[in-house]
Amino acid sequence: MTFAQSFRRDWLSNIRGDILSGLVVALALIPEAIGFSIIAGVDPKVGLYASVIIAITISFAGGRPAMISAATAATAVLFGTLVREHGLDYLLAASILAGLIQIVAGWLRVGAVMRFVSRSVMTGFVNALAILIFMAQLPELIGVSWQTYAMIAGGLAIIYLFPRLTRVVPSPLVCILVLTALALMFNIDTRNVADLGALPNALPTLLLPNVPLNLETLMIILPTSVAVAAVGLLESLLTASIVDQMTDSSSNKNRESVGQGIANIASGLFGGMAGCAMIGQSVINVKSGGRTRLSTFAAGAILLFLLLVLGDWVGMIPMPALVAIMIMVSVGTFSWSSLRDLAHHPRRSSIVMLATVITVVGTHNLALGVGVGVLLSGIFFAWKVAQIFRVTTTLSDGVRSYRVEGQLFFASAEDFLAALDFTEPVGTVRIDLTEAHLWDLTGVQAIDMAVLKFRRAGAAVEVIGLNEASATIMDKLAEHDRPGAMERMLGH
Repeated sequence: MTFAQSFRRDWLSNIRGDILSGLVVALALIPEAIGFSIIAGVDPKVGLYASVIIAITISFAGGRPAMISAATAATAVLFGTLVREHGLDYLLAASILAGLIQIVAGWLRVGAVMRFVSRSVMTGFVNALAILIFMAQLPELIGVSWQTYAMIAGGLAIIYLFPRLTRVVPSPLVCILVLTALALMFNIDTRNVADLGALPNALPTLLLPNVPLNLETLMIILPTSVAVAAVGLLESLLTASIVDQMTDSSSNKNRESVGQGIANIASGLFGGMAGCAMIGQSVINVKSGGRTRLSTFAAGAILLFLLLVLGDWVGMIPMPALVAIMIMVSVGTFSWSSLRDLAHHPRRSSIVMLATVITVVGTHNLALGVGVGVLLSGIFFAWKVAQIFRVTTTLSDGVRSYRVEGQLFFASAEDFLAALDFTEPVGTVRIDLTEAHLWDLTGVQAIDMAVLKFRRAGAAVEVIGLNEASATIMDKLAEHDRPGAMERMLGH
């Protein structure tokens, strides 16, 4: 594909849909960016500038078209302590360092680790995010006037019913326009965007963080930068996989990692915090018709235009309009089929999904929740593989043969040794690994232990049937034929 063809595909193939969806996303980004700034303990303009810079930069540098990246709660919450103890400049420096770490991770092809995230973990991640998105709207749903509830209900009605009339204009945008008009016409008493904080009225300026360039500064910001880089990459790569599924297309995860790093460096240099992909806004973008890089660029560019030119009008948008949109995102993001699947999916898969959801919702830590899910998936997988393992034995002409079938590794090594009779008086023992595979040091040590115990009992031992990979790991790690092995391994 030529550059021209690639450019048309990535930027010009869906102009109307991308610009309209970018407008919807830009409007929805404003209250969230302000809220994330509050979480981090900084001025609202830090989150808003970050959202502008990250969205525009990632539209060029990222590996997943139509995915929205900006300031997020997942990264904002990690900056709180750093800002309280050292101030805004250290946040900016930590954002730049986090970006550098993400670029290195992309060069190291960290995107390949996504293959180890099971479907159950991804479902749990999506469901947890849907719950967190809804929970974030609770302050706007509790202790408010009946007019607010009526406006939210009306907004939801517009969002779900307007597409039956036409899909030319995204229904979330119609929701914002109609509810804003009603609030102004009837002077409805409800919170609006301006109540969240002052909007910036000037372009972000390029600056270097005012911090000492020494080892002490590095030690202060490094823990935060590593955490932000890890959480940001995790959320971005998982969100990229979800957008892949929604659009039936593929993405370049390693390029996305590098792109996120470049965007976070740019954000730190222009007075913003580090961010990452946003599943809620990405879902809004895709459901509103966004498909190419133009939609992400439009979200950032329109957000900047709204802040600088139409700031007063944007401040009048009633919060019920944005709450209705986020409720739509929450409902649309949650995998409702996963609830039905609990009855007939394997129990272990359901446990992994539920553990991921409970951990994320309970801690509001996406990385921890996914980590728990991946860990449980690994444990359950190892347990299942260990069960597909058996040792059969025959005795012929004074030769005791043990035929091993399955995977010999840390989870099955104990069963392997338990199947051997080290007290039987035989002249020769043959361990046949033709139908087995050695995976790790524990499996090799189990073979070593078996050989040495049989030799101590006076038997000659043959290990046969090793495939090429198993023979390689045995040659590298096995101890039983090396001098002094008996004393080292059997403790004599």
